[in-house]
Amino acid sequence: MVRELGKQKILNVDLSSGQTSVQEVPTDELKGLLGGRGLAAKILYERLKPGTDPLGPENILIFAPGTFSGTNAPSSGRTTVTCKGPATGFYLKVSGGGHVGAELKYAGYDYIVISGKAEEPVYLWIHNGEIEIRDAGHLWGKGTRETDRLIKNELGDENIQTALIGPAGENKVLFSCIILSLYNSASRGGVGAVMGSKNLKAIAVRGTGALRAADGKGFFKLASDIRKEMATDTSANTMHQWGTAGFIPGLNALGMLPTCNFSKTTIEGGERLSGQYLEDEGFLVGRESCFACSIACHRYVRTKEHRYGEVNDSGPELETMMSLGAECGITDTEAVLKGNQLCNDYGMDTISAGHVVAWAMETYEKGLITEKEAEGLDLRFGNASAMVELVRRMALREGWLGDLLAEGTKRAAERIGGDAWMWAIQAKGLEQSACDTRGAKGYALGFALNPRGPDHLTTEAIAEFGFTEEAKALIKHITGDEKYAVSTITDKRPEIVVWHEDCYAASDALGFCAFTSTASYNVNPERMAKLFGYATGIEISEQELMLAGRRIMTLERCFNVREGYRREHDTLPWRMMNDPIPDGINKGLVTDKEMLDKMLDEYFKLTGWDPTTGIPTREELERLGLLKLCGDAVPA
Repeated sequence: MVRELGKQKILNVDLSSGQTSVQEVPTDELKGLLGGRGLAAKILYERLKPGTDPLGPENILIFAPGTFSGTNAPSSGRTTVTCKGPATGFYLKVSGGGHVGAELKYAGYDYIVISGKAEEPVYLWIHNGEIEIRDAGHLWGKGTRETDRLIKNELGDENIQTALIGPAGENKVLFSCIILSLYNSASRGGVGAVMGSKNLKAIAVRGTGALRAADGKGFFKLASDIRKEMATDTSANTMHQWGTAGFIPGLNALGMLPTCNFSKTTIEGGERLSGQYLEDEGFLVGRESCFACSIACHRYVRTKEHRYGEVNDSGPELETMMSLGAECGITDTEAVLKGNQLCNDYGMDTISAGHVVAWAMETYEKGLITEKEAEGLDLRFGNASAMVELVRRMALREGWLGDLLAEGTKRAAERIGGDAWMWAIQAKGLEQSACDTRGAKGYALGFALNPRGPDHLTTEAIAEFGFTEEAKALIKHITGDEKYAVSTITDKRPEIVVWHEDCYAASDALGFCAFTSTASYNVNPERMAKLFGYATGIEISEQELMLAGRRIMTLERCFNVREGYRREHDTLPWRMMNDPIPDGINKGLVTDKEMLDKMLDEYFKLTGWDPTTGIPTREELERLGLLKLCGDAVPA
C-alpha cells in the first residue's frame, strides 16, 4: 500500500457505539491549515459544542501526526494531540515525538478522531487499515512500561508503536499525560485524563505501507541538505551531546534558573542537574532519537547508588530537571531520576508534577499545609525523598494530600485558601513551564497568549536571548536590527512573538520538532514551503505558509473565545507580575501588568484582534478565510 502525502485520511472512532469510519481531507483544507495541528484545530472547532465537559464522553481526542511524519524530513516525527483541556477548560494542544505518528501513516491514516466512551477499559488496535477495539481490563491499573510490553506480547509484534496512559490518566490526574513509543510523552493540561475518561488505555499501531511525495527527488534532496546542515549546527550538536539539560549551568549563572517555586533564581550545586553532569558522572548510558531525527536529544539514564530504587529509564530533560529538581530546592541527581521514572511509568507531566510539589513545599513552609495534612511527610524545600513520595501519591490520588495535589496548583490553592494562590505558579489552570518570565519579556508575552496556558510550546522565542549568531540574525530578520536580541526589554517583543507563533504553528502542522525551526533555525519558513510543495503537489509561498500559521493561531483563539476567553485571560502567574527577581544579575526584574498590557496592545494591532476584548475581528477572520467557520465566536 503506497499513499500520496497530499491525500490525507481521517479515521473516526466512536467508543460508545464501537463504530468506525474513514473520510478524506479536502485539498483546500490541507493547503490552508497544512495538516497535523492545523486540521486538528478545525476538526475540534467543528465537532465540539461550546461548554462541553472536558472529562465527559462528548469531548473529542484527536491524534494528528504532521504532514511530513513518516518521511525523511529531519526531525519530522511529531504527533499533535488535541482536545478540550481539563486543567483549563480551554483549547489543549500537546505534541509528542517517538515513532507513533510515522507508524500511523504507514497503517493508512493521518488522523484518529476519538469520541464517546467505552463501557469498560479498551485499547484500539490499528493494523494496515484494519481497526479493532479490544478489551483492556487486564491492562487497567498497570504502568506504561508494562502495558507496552503486554500489548506487544499479546499481538505478537515487537515493532508495534503505542500511545498509552498509566494509572495517573486512569485516575484523571489533571496533569496526566500520554506516553508515545515508550520514551516520549504528549504532556501538559491533563490530556491523559481525557483518554482515561474514555476508558481508553492505549492505541497500538502497526503499518507496513509507504508514502509517496508528489516530487520525490525534490523532497529527498532538500530534506537531505537540511539534515547535512543540522549535523554542523552548534545548537543541534549541543542538544545531542547534553540534551536540553545542557543549558542548566548557563541559566544558573545568568540568574535564570527557577528555584524553590520561583522564589529564587539560582541554586548551589545546580550543576548536578545538568546534562554535562549526567554524562561526566556516568548516569548517561545512551541517547534516544525520535523518528527521522539525527539530533537524538533524548537521554537514557541509570542510577548508580539506587538510593530511591534502581532507575533505568529515559530522560530527564531541562524542564524535568528544573521542575522536579531546582523548583523543589533539590540537586540530588538520583532523586530527580527516580521522580522522572515514576512520572513516566504513572503517566504524568513532569513540569506540572514538579511545580505542584514545589507549591506544596512553600505552602507547608508558610504553615497553610499543617504537619497533620502533610500525612507524615516533611515538605520543606530540599527534601528529595518527600518529592519522590509525593509523585507516587499524586498519581494514585492516595490520601488527602495526594488527592488534593492531583488537581493541580490552581484548584489546590483554592481549596487551601488564604494567600496560597499568590505562589501558585499557574495561569488559566496550567502550571508555568520553568522559564522565568520576569527576565524574558518575549517569553512572558508568548506565555500569556498561549491558548493552553503559560508555557513555551507555542512560542519558543529562544532567539530573543541572542545566544548565537544565528539567533541574532533571526531577530534582525524579524525586527530590522539585532540590537533587539535582548530578553530583558519589551521593545519589538510583539513582532518577535508573532513570528515565532506563526512559524511554530506551521512546523507543528508539518510534524517538525520545534528545535529545527526555533532553536537551530535550519528548517525555516522558506524551506518548509518548498517541502510542502514537493510533498503534496500543492505549491505555496513562504508568505502563504506563515499565513497558514497565523490562521491556525487565530482558529485556536476562536475556540477559546467561544468558551468565554477574553483579554483578561492573557495573563501570567501572580508572582511573575508582582514579585521582582530576588537575587542574581537580574535582581529586581519583573513583568508587571503595565509592561504586559503594553505588549498586548501592540500584539493585538499586529494580529487584527480587538484590543479591548482580545477577540479576532471579523475583518481579520475574513482575511484569513475563517469567517464562515468561526463567525459564531465573534460579535456581529
